[in-house]
Amino acid sequence: MDFDWEKWPNQPDCSLNQREVEESFEDPFSVRLFPDAPQFTANARFFNLGRTAGGSGIFSVYRANGKQIQVICARPFVVEEDFFYERQQEKTLTQGGAG
Repeated sequence: MDFDWEKWPNQPDCSLNQREVEESFEDPFSVRLFPDAPQFTANARFFNLGRTAGGSGIFSVYRANGKQIQVICARPFVVEEDFFYERQQEKTLTQGGAG
């Protein structure tokens, strides 16, 4: 899937670059969440938790139209997100090894 960076918001306090954000979506263990909270479903926004090639965790809020991903906001993981990501990765590896 391609990324639409044309509308990437100017985030002066963000230390992430576009390539790092793209890498977090390419992470084979990335966790994509489709929230059911009204404020997110009404605007068709989704969450992605993934790691860059260098191992940095990135949390992103995005929209997708089936062809492109438009990242609305991205930031490094907070402690709880890192823990959640690691738990999901353990589940995936355990389930994959059980079959």
